[in-house]
Amino acid sequence: MREPESERSASAHPALAPNRQPPPTTSTDDWGKGTRDADEQHFLHGPHPRRSELWHSLRILREFVRGFRALHFVGPCVTVFGSARFKEDHPYYALAREVGAKVAKAGFTVMTGGGPGIMEAANRGAKDAGGTSVGCNITLPSEQKPNPYLDRWVEVKYFYVRKMLLEKYSYAFIAMPGGIGTLDEIFETAVLIQTQKIQNFPIVLMGKSYWTPLLDYLRSVQLATGTIDSEDVSRWIVSDSPEEVVADILERTLKPFGLSYGAKPKPRWWLGES
Repeated sequence: MREPESERSASAHPALAPNRQPPPTTSTDDWGKGTRDADEQHFLHGPHPRRSELWHSLRILREFVRGFRALHFVGPCVTVFGSARFKEDHPYYALAREVGAKVAKAGFTVMTGGGPGIMEAANRGAKDAGGTSVGCNITLPSEQKPNPYLDRWVEVKYFYVRKMLLEKYSYAFIAMPGGIGTLDEIFETAVLIQTQKIQNFPIVLMGKSYWTPLLDYLRSVQLATGTIDSEDVSRWIVSDSPEEVVADILERTLKPFGLSYGAKPKPRWWLGES
């Protein structure tokens, strides 16, 4: 699948059958709970000397530029968010793997945070289908590595750089079941759409039983008290079916955003692209 050159402008899944509860997560993974150094923590801990903050700003800029150059030709992407804690035998892992395969077969590059769990499953599904799989990693604890199903990956130190890269190259966002990090990612994306910082790209919540309580809260509390508008709730696509989700994404992205099937532009090595 190809982007415009000028700008980036059916039945329930068996794992989520009614009355069937997924097995509890027993992972002891500490993915994302620490970093190799305390540099970012130090930076966010109040003001520092001007020279130190200027130097830190340049390091952040360098990460942005490295990410832009590495990912310039990976799209159009669909980003999949979700928990790092689910193991291979968990139904949500199987569902994410199927989602990744369906998205890749539709012609999109599957982008994730590049870690284990749901991220690994979606990347793995893309590889199963012969598609392209990329990851945007936060700097991990020393014993962790990016998952083995990535064609390309970028590792960054700063969460805000990572989230921007996950959003910049995607035309749709799929949230699998996840924790606070997943909520952070999908609500930041929703805010960018709400404030028209990005276009009205589809946001999918996979797993009706998992996400319905959240939507009920948005309707019964925030919508009822007037802190959000009705479209802030209605824009979410909630489903258990990867087939339906991908069909919906294609309908909402191909014509509206000028996507087409064809050869992608070639990268230029002298610009740091590959």
